[in-house]
Amino acid sequence: MCHKGKYMIRSELVQKIANENSDLRLDEVERIVDTFFDSIVEQLAAGGRVELRGFGAFSTRARESRTGRNPRTGEPVAVEAKKVPYFKPGKEMRERLND
Repeated sequence: MCHKGKYMIRSELVQKIANENSDLRLDEVERIVDTFFDSIVEQLAAGGRVELRGFGAFSTRARESRTGRNPRTGEPVAVEAKKVPYFKPGKEMRERLND
């Protein structure tokens, strides 16, 4: 079912949900999935957090500016400060992964 058995891509997730909910059309499932992910991104962009009990919590972490290196030339490159997404799995997810 999953793409090459190692990971699931968005279209496979949409298809799985559609298969398990025959009363919904594929375009309706796509809208639901888009709304779900867009809502998480909007909340994070606004500086918020999204907590899904039993699954986990999405938040952001701040990365300070630093000096990196160009991998081709080895020259120093300024890397600006930025926010990065962070996911902390919930207790139920951790337990299921380690059963």
